[in-house]
Amino acid sequence: MHTLMRGGDLTESTQAVGTVLLGDDAPPGSLLLAGAAAHVAISLGWAAVLAAFVPSRHPVRWGIGAGLVIAALDLGVIGRRFARVRALPPAPQIADHMAFGAVVALVVSGSRGRIPAAGQ
Repeated sequence: MHTLMRGGDLTESTQAVGTVLLGDDAPPGSLLLAGAAAHVAISLGWAAVLAAFVPSRHPVRWGIGAGLVIAALDLGVIGRRFARVRALPPAPQIADHMAFGAVVALVVSGSRGRIPAAGQ
């Protein structure tokens, strides 16, 4: 949403992740494919971790917190080593991670047979 509102390149963050696998000098199309594959793999990995550890009480809150931790690892520890990842605006990236954590926690709690009411 942030990228759309500022008129930016919707593929920017995906290509940035692609540089982690292919380097900065890879063609944009290759960066896009590599970045998309990396996003899927990373997301599935983190979703599995969250599914194992998100508690039944207040899962969405825990998911948002987990998203912040994931952002710190993905962006602060790993991503800062790569110029194009480091160049991404941090606030939207952190918000995306928080939303990811919340959505995964909601799905996990639903698969456990309990969808939390608003505010839980």
